[in-house]
This record gives sequence, structure tokens and C-alpha cells, in this order.
Amino acid sequence: MRGEFGYWVFEGDLQPAQRPSWNYRKADGGGIILDMLCHWRYVIDNLFGPVRSVSCRGATHIPERIDERGQRYRADADDAAYATFELDGGIVAHFNSSWCVRVRRDDLLTLQVDGTHGSAVAGLRSCRTQSRVNTPKPVWNPDLPQPIDFLAGWQEVPDTVSYDNAFKVQWELFLRHVVEGGEFRWNLREGAKGLQLVEAGLQSWRERRWVDLEQLPA
Repeated sequence: MRGEFGYWVFEGDLQPAQRPSWNYRKADGGGIILDMLCHWRYVIDNLFGPVRSVSCRGATHIPERIDERGQRYRADADDAAYATFELDGGIVAHFNSSWCVRVRRDDLLTLQVDGTHGSAVAGLRSCRTQSRVNTPKPVWNPDLPQPIDFLAGWQEVPDTVSYDNAFKVQWELFLRHVVEGGEFRWNLREGAKGLQLVEAGLQSWRERRWVDLEQLPA
């Protein structure tokens, strides 16, 4: 599976940036690896399987930006990350995360899952699928215009359930846990797993190698 996340964050000269300037300074805790890999951890773990290893390459594509006061500053934190994850069962997941990309996809985040019987592409609000029998058979020929409209061969999954606000649902689950007791699935250990992946991603970038993730104690 592969994930594409990101959008263009303005540098601050043509128009004000839509993210705070501290996001782009290491000393203030900035960087997209710290910001996003913790999210990819629970997405991947819960949808596809436990992350076992990571290879990550960060980058600072825009080295100078303009802050909220109109002052230029050096952006020394990573504004893009290219990460590959190995999961249980031989699954490979790749995520591109960037604040330096212009969007040509259905949403700011899209996840594509490819299997032998079909594929699915999900955004934040919708999902499209293509089954095995509906998959076109392209032939590589750079000398001819592409005759296949690849976007037309996907079917949108109909909405059959009206979902409530996700943050509201999350708070309700936590408050029910506080009042009624019992286990709460998204505990401190789950948060630590997100930071574990962040640290492994930074180590991978720093040392230019794959980094395995150890099992955290219960």
C-alpha cells in the first residue's frame, strides 16, 4: 500500500503561510517526520498490520521562510519525508509526506491498497475501488498517446452510514472509560509506539539504513 499526504505551505512572501513558523525550526520541535510518522503508525498498525521496520529519508526543500511578523528565518527542520515500512506478512507500505507538494489527487491524504482481487483508493471522505475483472490492460508504448482514461475505471463506494465527528466520538469513548472504568485501547503505550516510529525514522535518515522496531513492553 502507499500513502500520499501533503500540500503546498506558502513561504510567507506571496501570501502568509498557513502553518506556524515553529513547524520549520528544529529547536522548536518542528519537522514533518515528528509531525506525521506518529500518525502513520496507528493508521498502518490498525488497518494493515504492525510496523516492523522503517527506511526513511527526510529533506528540507525550502531553506528559508517568512514568519508571522514578516521576518525571514532559516527553516532547518524537515519539510518532506519519504518513508517505507515493512509490516507483518510481507506487506510493504510507502508514505510520502510533504509541505512542498501541489495536490493532484482526490484529497490531502490518499491511501492506495493493491491486491490480487482489486484495489482501493481512499481519501478523508470517500473511497474508490477497481476490481480484478475491471482492471484495464495497458501496454507500454511511449510513441503513442495513452488511449486509456485510468481515472474513469474506478467506482465510488456508496455512503451507507452517516458518521459522526471523529474527534467527538474519540472524546466520548475516553470519557466513558473515565466514568465506567475498564481498559482504554488508545493508551500511553499506543502513543509511545508513535514516537518510537518517529525516532526510528530519524535514526534511519541519520544513519542511512533500515531500522527495526522492538516490541514495546505492555
